[in-house]
Order: sequence, then C-alpha cells, then structure tokens
Amino acid sequence: MSQEFCSPISAPVLSVGSDRDLGLESSLQELPMYTFDVEVNFTGAEVAKYFDQYPSLPGVILVEQGKFRGMISRRRLVEFLIRPYGEDLFAKESLDVLYSYARTAILQLPETTPILTAMQHTLKRSPEFLAEPIVVQTAENTYKLLDSHELNIAAWQIRGIETQVRYERSQAQMIQNDKMASLGRLVDGVAHEILDPVGFIWGNLTHISNYSQDLLKLIAAYEKNLPQGCEVINILKEEIEFDYLAQDLSKALTSARSGAERLKKLVTSLQNFCHIDAIYPKPVDLHTCIDSIVILMKSRLKGEIKIIKNYGKLPPVPCFIGQLNQVLMNILSQAVDSLLDEAVRHQLQPNCSKNIKQAEIIITTDVISQAAKIPDTPDSRWVSICIADNGIGISDELQKQIIESFSIEKRADKETSLAVSYRIITARHGGNLNFRSQPEIGTEFEILLPLL
Repeated sequence: MSQEFCSPISAPVLSVGSDRDLGLESSLQELPMYTFDVEVNFTGAEVAKYFDQYPSLPGVILVEQGKFRGMISRRRLVEFLIRPYGEDLFAKESLDVLYSYARTAILQLPETTPILTAMQHTLKRSPEFLAEPIVVQTAENTYKLLDSHELNIAAWQIRGIETQVRYERSQAQMIQNDKMASLGRLVDGVAHEILDPVGFIWGNLTHISNYSQDLLKLIAAYEKNLPQGCEVINILKEEIEFDYLAQDLSKALTSARSGAERLKKLVTSLQNFCHIDAIYPKPVDLHTCIDSIVILMKSRLKGEIKIIKNYGKLPPVPCFIGQLNQVLMNILSQAVDSLLDEAVRHQLQPNCSKNIKQAEIIITTDVISQAAKIPDTPDSRWVSICIADNGIGISDELQKQIIESFSIEKRADKETSLAVSYRIITARHGGNLNFRSQPEIGTEFEILLPLL
C-alpha cells in the first residue's frame, strides 16, 4: 500500500506521571507512560527509526483510522529482524501484516487500576509475556504504553511502604496491647477494692434486716402490755412518724440490698470483661459472658432497647474469654448504635410517631452440626451465638466495606472493630463470623465456635 497519502507518524510522548510519593492506593495514572499511536498501514522500518531515537520506548499502539487495533512491543518487532527474510518483511510489509504474525495476548487495564492490582495481573501472565508492556486505557478513551519494568519498580516501592506500615502498625498494636493489659490489671484491682466493701454491706444487710424486725417486735410487745404508754413516748413516736417508719424500713432495706446486688454484678462483669487471657484457651460459660456484657451496656440501652435472650443448652466452650468479651462488646455496640440511630431518625421526621416498632436485640445460642466436607468423617459440632437487631439494616456499600475489612489483602490504614472481631474469632478460635442484613428488617451477626 502506498504511504504518500498518509499523515506522518507523531513522535512518542512520555508523560511524567504524578509528582507525589507513591502510596498503597496509588494507581497506574501516577506512573510515566508513552503515547505512541501509529496507523496500521505504516511499515515496520518506518517505526524502527523511533525505536532508535527513544531507547526506552516499549512498543507501539496500532490504530486503524484512529481506532485502537492492538499493540506490538519492541521485543516482537526485533524478533522479526532475526527471522529468515525478516528484514524484507520488516521493511516492505505494513504493521497490519506484522501484527497478524506477532499477535499475542495483550494486558489492557484502565488507568485507575491500583499499581499492586496491576502487578498481580502481570504476574498471572505466561513467563514469555512477563516483559511485554501493559496497554493502559485513559478516561478520555485513549491508550498509552506502560513499561513492565516501570511497574515492577513502583510495585516494589509500594511493597516497601506496605512493609513499613505493617511494622509500624504491629508496633502500635503491641503498645496498645500493653496499655490494655495494664488498664485491665488496674481495673481488676479497683474492682476488687470495690467488691470488698460491697461484700461488707451485702453481708451486714441481712443482719440489719433481722435486727430491725426484732426491734419492731419488741416495740409491738411493749405496746401490747402497756397500751396507755407514757406521754413522752407518745410524743416521740409522733415526732419520728413511727407508723410510717415501721412500714418503710423493710422497703428501704430491700432497696439497699437490690442496689448492693446490682453493684456487685456490675463490678463482677467489669472484672470478667478486663480478664487477661492465658496462653491456652480455658472452658467458660458463654451465657455468663453474654450476661456480663449486657450488664455493662445497660447505661446505653436507656430503656429504649429490649434485650431478648433465647439461650440453648451449651457445654463449657474452650476460648480466650478476654478476647471473646471484646467481640461480644463490639457486635452488641454495633446493634445498639443501629437502633439508636433509627430512633433519632424517627424523632427528626415529622408525623412518624405512629407505627414505631419496639427496638429489640435478640441473642440466641445453640449447638449446631455441619456436614463433614471429607467423606467418611463425622459431622462437625459448633456453638452458635446469634445477635440480631430489628433496625434499619446495613447498606450494600457498607456491607461490602465490612467484607473487605475481613480480608487480609485489604490494607486499611485503621482496623475496624468488626475486622478485629473477625480476626479474633477466625485466627484465635478457629471459628467463623457471619453476618446478614436486610433493609428495614435488621442485621444478624453469627459467631461460630468449634466444639472439640
């Protein structure tokens, strides 16, 4: 085909990329790339001149009447020269013909692809294609060439940053764990100091109640045997309102006993929550753990949220009680936040006082069996803890973020409480953490712990 009517080839243009430092979320558009589009009716010899002028040019983008056709790398074009009769073919035939001979699988990615993701795609290619450049499609629907060597350098830089971030995060986590352990020991000591006087109060209330009843019986006996009494005693009885005192004394003692009992349960729950785990898991009563967390969260419920417990018969389950308490607290906090947010939304909306459902959190425990994945092996047994609310549910976008946070490949700058909970259940206990959510129906988290 004659070339005298063709427009000249435009010189390659190298974009400098972004001037900011690369980060974990950096994309391909931040890397230097070549723009070099050539119509398919030019010959290989005409393109070769540009490869001599631009030694780092990785290849050529082929277009046909301005539309993307494909890509030939520098390496593929050089291979034509070393073939028998390659020089004649290279000099006389068009790029369209050469492309039909040299056509290979092209890795084409949008410019918004993260660098680490692009590197994963590159490594999945056959070894013979690892050095082939990557075709990058821009937002303007144009195409650029990225040298695989540039991508490798950028990926290794980010891997170094990632390693540093992981190291700093592990150091921060160690410091945080040490702080939490110290805080746990401090709270445990304070709780122990509170329990001692509470024990004194609790133990003496029984005696005080018995003493007061005996004194009232003694006074009643005096009134029976001395019905007239004396004027001084009658005046004193009126001053102290003896009849009211006799009726209210038992109520006051009952109220004091109830308060001491609540304080004792609260402090015991606080001690359980701040429990420092041993090296090995220990058998625990899960129902006691759940009850302790519910007691600690009562101040947040404010009487607006009803807790319903459907407890099954559970054996003692070996676990790390301190970490499991943290998981239960995280999930219950998620449910309480959802219900309180819905209550605030109803208050802000006019004419929504009708048909407001009672906010509920339902906690269900049971022992379940799952079919064995390997033939001729017994079914596995699990303890299931389901925590469900009847709130507004979790949006699809937020559900996706939660699932991504569960993945070890997700490199978030800050771990969420649910991600920490997932790691505790799966990595530390060999269990699983599942969740389901439907709009306007509610959300359910299920903790599965293996029974050995």
